[in-house]
Amino acid sequence: MATQHSRSAARLMMAPAVILLLGWMLVPLTLTLFFSFKKYLPLRGDSMANGLDWVGFTNYTRFISSSSFWPSIYATLIIVGGVLVITIVLGVLLALLLDQPMWGQGIVRILVIAPFFVMPTVSALVWKNMFMDPVNGLLAHIWRFFGAEPILWLSQASLPSIILIVSWQWLPFATLILLTAIQSLDSEQLEAAEMDGAPPLARFGFIILPHLARAITIVVLIQTIFLLSIFAEIFVTTAGAFGTKTLTYLIFQRVLESQNIGLGSAGGVYAIILANIVAVFLMRIVGKNLDA
Repeated sequence: MATQHSRSAARLMMAPAVILLLGWMLVPLTLTLFFSFKKYLPLRGDSMANGLDWVGFTNYTRFISSSSFWPSIYATLIIVGGVLVITIVLGVLLALLLDQPMWGQGIVRILVIAPFFVMPTVSALVWKNMFMDPVNGLLAHIWRFFGAEPILWLSQASLPSIILIVSWQWLPFATLILLTAIQSLDSEQLEAAEMDGAPPLARFGFIILPHLARAITIVVLIQTIFLLSIFAEIFVTTAGAFGTKTLTYLIFQRVLESQNIGLGSAGGVYAIILANIVAVFLMRIVGKNLDA
């Protein structure tokens, strides 16, 4: 049993890491809140003395009244939802496949997980130039082989293209988590169900899928946190055009292209609010599985 002295020593040793972590989070958040109430245009030549006028909630009103605000919210939620559906469905199927004994199983697993280690910018460039290019892309050659006209993916199907690129990056993560969960399943349950004559679909629906509920919950929560801030893939491929401007990309435009840090900071606060709303929603809907 830990003594009072050992607990105090543990708190003392943990204190520097906790303080550093709190500072890492609280300092940017505090500065974002501070600048969101200010008129700060340093890139336009305003100095700190002349460019920090108090404007109250003007930045918030301007940002939310922008014609791009609600479309950016829509694009963000569509991308997040689409990627979650694809990665979870395909992740479960791949996990079931990789759990089966096969020749070269280790190599296959490494190849499946490899895309997760590719940088988002590199991944987007590969998809843009090697797969989705309407002239020399692989998909264009496949379309022509079947006598069809190639699709201008990044303009005619922009949102599905972004969802496809991001799903390719996050599918290995979902597969790895779900494969680990499947391997922790007691094989005696499946053997007993098979001996009782349960068909494969019934075994999957009543044994495997309930067992994967907590793993799916973890995948949904972790991926959502990162997907709400998706930026690099859009910047490299469509630059926010054709309805792919997410809330993060809109903030980037307000800060750098409009050179308005105050307005961008107000957008950052809206992004924090959106992330918390989505997190609360997910915890209420799917987070119950963590207590099951």
